[in-house]
Amino acid sequence: MLIWVNGTFGVGKTHTVAELHRRLPGSLVIDPEQIGYGLQRLVPAEYRPDFQDFTSWRTGVVEVLDLILHEHDGHVLVPMTVTDLRYFEETVGGLRALGHDVHHVALLADPPTIIRRLAHRGLGGGRLADAVGLRGLALRREAWALERLVPNLERLGHPDFAEHLATDHLTVSQAAEQIAASCGVDLEADGTGRLLRTARRAVTTLQHVRRA
Repeated sequence: MLIWVNGTFGVGKTHTVAELHRRLPGSLVIDPEQIGYGLQRLVPAEYRPDFQDFTSWRTGVVEVLDLILHEHDGHVLVPMTVTDLRYFEETVGGLRALGHDVHHVALLADPPTIIRRLAHRGLGGGRLADAVGLRGLALRREAWALERLVPNLERLGHPDFAEHLATDHLTVSQAAEQIAASCGVDLEADGTGRLLRTARRAVTTLQHVRRA
């Protein structure tokens, strides 16, 4: 099965997929952003479009995932924002048309929740960041994501993007568990403590930023 976790930037896709991967032995995480970044690097910065506008990105995502799904016995996990219904049909719909079992879920949250999460993934959020004045700086670094927050949430709320999962009051573990339950997949028990979970998620954030 391919589990595609959609959602606007900062809603928690990367962390949720990392949790699924940790608790689903034999699963693979495939990030289609890497195909897009590769295409963008071929184009001078002043001419770069959104990489999803490249037909080659959309067809490449389907081609790569089709190959992996044929070769890999375990679950394949994809954290990827797609809010254009045409592109959604070309990618998720294209994989389904090839006969693959694709479970799609769009993570949702209210804008204040996502803004708080964006601040946390920047230069640090929470009380410490507020105390030393870093919250504003963190959010300035996330200006691109903030500009797209409300339009993306409106698009992802469309019935064609169902299944929807509201995450405002869910931990990462709870979100992963609800996705797994909706897929009929059993996760391994989460036996880690809060401190280790926090450290692990900080590492996941850092790795994602470096890849980007």
